[in-house]
Amino acid sequence: MKHLFIHLLLFLFFAGAANAQKHLPTPKDYKDFLNTKTFVVLDENPMSDFNFMIKKVMPRIWNITDYEVISQAEFEEKRRDPSYSFIVTSTVTFDRDKTKARYTFVSLLMGKDVKSITEMPDLCSIPLSYVRVEDDSYAYKMEGFIRFMQDHVELVNREPKIISNNMFKYYNKNVKSLSNKILYVVKEDLAPDVNTINKIEAVYPYAVQIVSQEKIAEAIEKEDPDVVFLHKVGPEGTKFKARCYKIIIGANDSQFYYFDWHMVSLKKRDGLLAKDFKAMGKN
Repeated sequence: MKHLFIHLLLFLFFAGAANAQKHLPTPKDYKDFLNTKTFVVLDENPMSDFNFMIKKVMPRIWNITDYEVISQAEFEEKRRDPSYSFIVTSTVTFDRDKTKARYTFVSLLMGKDVKSITEMPDLCSIPLSYVRVEDDSYAYKMEGFIRFMQDHVELVNREPKIISNNMFKYYNKNVKSLSNKILYVVKEDLAPDVNTINKIEAVYPYAVQIVSQEKIAEAIEKEDPDVVFLHKVGPEGTKFKARCYKIIIGANDSQFYYFDWHMVSLKKRDGLLAKDFKAMGKN
């Protein structure tokens, strides 16, 4: 993966990043996007899971703009053209993050004649993993991420007032709907205090299943309206001082239903915690 070090707009995940207000997209950016051609930028590794999944996903679900798949080199040639938009992965760091962590994000950027990718309008960004965590930990959920990205742009065009440096706060209201959903989780994404159904049922009142990655991918592909799934962004042993981010996403609507993070420690391990299940169950 090409290591583009950028600061992104996703301050729901990383509050306090520098120069937040400078790079807020405008309502015009979102409207202009609808008239662009979108270029999907492939990872430099031709065997990457990202490349395989994005090629599979885009023809199935992307209908908001015309699109084409390009290389990293072509991205550098085209990124200054405002008639283009780009789906691109990059390595992200944050000035005020004392852990000095590096993350892999997928972003929807507008073309702009600027010196650096950091200045391109960022319409939507989603954290995929820590750098050095294998991409097969998230690639099977790629359809959900891209569907959310597309739906988010359409939402902002309908409701531009939600544009802010904490834009995804809008989705917090969806946690109330979890009582009508089945939560799919992969065992490896659960903290030890909730790594069995019996432990989960002691703190969470709604339906939950511990499933395989394939089961989650199947629910996303079928757009199962009854299923939500966990996306966990954690260090998975690559760092000792690190944050763990937890997002619950709809398999059908690809909306966010829950978000939280914690600092990984001996007491709070890398994974969804009993605390998270309790918080989701209260609503």
